[in-house]
Amino acid sequence: MRHLFIVISLLSLTACSTVLAVADTVGTVAVYGAKTIVNTVDAITPDLVNKKKD
Repeated sequence: MRHLFIVISLLSLTACSTVLAVADTVGTVAVYGAKTIVNTVDAITPDLVNKKKD
């Protein structure tokens, strides 16, 4: 019984760390994707992103 509990605990911790790693990767991709889109729009039409202050 004790060994079963240890195995289940280890598998749960592994699954948890995998979920966190995937979530971190998705968040990173989303941030860099958004930055790439902003930079692309800024390169095409710089007046939309960088508005001049009076």
